[in-house]
Amino acid sequence: MIGSSVGERVLVPGLVPYAATKGAVKIFTQGLSRELGSRGITVNNVQPGPIDTDLNPATSEWAVPQKAATSLDRYGHVDEIAAMVAFVAGPESSYITGANLTVDGGMNA
Repeated sequence: MIGSSVGERVLVPGLVPYAATKGAVKIFTQGLSRELGSRGITVNNVQPGPIDTDLNPATSEWAVPQKAATSLDRYGHVDEIAAMVAFVAGPESSYITGANLTVDGGMNA
């Protein structure tokens, strides 16, 4: 699953509906991992923080407070999220299930 770090904590007003849907993804991941674990199926949720995309560019006005909210003071890159997705989809993560893996540059730290 792909959720959002906002599913863990809402930092600004106006994101409640979005955060609620991402919180639902978090709980769905945990519950589904219990349902499917006996079949050897793992279920995990990657929760990105601010990532430089067309929809949320690192050069936008909204980027300033998002960058400031991270420990690394920067946006993430799509390839950083892709690397986590590839890891949890691969054999090296065969004992990880029901996890909500937050990749947010320390925004929720």
